[in-house]
Amino acid sequence: MDGMSAAAKPATAVVAGSKVPRHVGIIMDGNGRWAAARGLPRALGHKAGAEAARRTIEAAGEAGIGWLTLFAFSSENWRRPADEVQDLTLLLRHYLSHEVSRLVKEGVRLRVIGERERFGPDLLRAILRAEEATEGGTRLNLNVALSYGGRAEIVTAAREIARRAAAGRLDPESVDEECFGSFLGTAGMPDPDLIIRTSGEQRLSNFLLWQSAYAEFVFQDVLWPDYGASHLAAACGEYARRDRRYGARAA
Repeated sequence: MDGMSAAAKPATAVVAGSKVPRHVGIIMDGNGRWAAARGLPRALGHKAGAEAARRTIEAAGEAGIGWLTLFAFSSENWRRPADEVQDLTLLLRHYLSHEVSRLVKEGVRLRVIGERERFGPDLLRAILRAEEATEGGTRLNLNVALSYGGRAEIVTAAREIARRAAAGRLDPESVDEECFGSFLGTAGMPDPDLIIRTSGEQRLSNFLLWQSAYAEFVFQDVLWPDYGASHLAAACGEYARRDRRYGARAA
């Protein structure tokens, strides 16, 4: 895909019928490179990325995708320069203050997965208020992964299972995949059918490691701030052409 602005492209219907992925996860990559290519500060790249997220959320709802998980801030992102982390935190605060009413209007239910407590009590309260305000949404379930890392999520689940087993509240022999999944941040949610990564990079970067065991992957050569409905449609079209066998032999 080229780097043409999504705003310049016509919105394209995703795919019809049963081939629409139920759950799409997106690794939103390329904000910094988008800004650098234009001689802009990284903060403006992140702001443009937030606009791309808004377009993508709208497109997912229109396409009939039931679940959308956006990787917004990884646990490794805390290692970035302090001013960039502050810019990202301020952008998150702005989003929670100004976008919740839009989510409610569009029937979007927001959940945040990850170590949300690391953002401090004020932002944590804003997250909780946003989740409560949108809990009636049924058109699209939106998960935003903040301070999230797949390995840490698995370790946290294993640690809790070990605590319960040591306390005699959980039989270790009863721990199967379904049980283990109930201790993850995505408990009660369907596993992703499709994982998309933008900017041309081809790696998971610690995103939904357990949940993506049977997901299809599409890597798109477009920087995230340029992303829009046509790019989502192209990824879902690629997904629709694939034959998902879950380890079974082809017919």
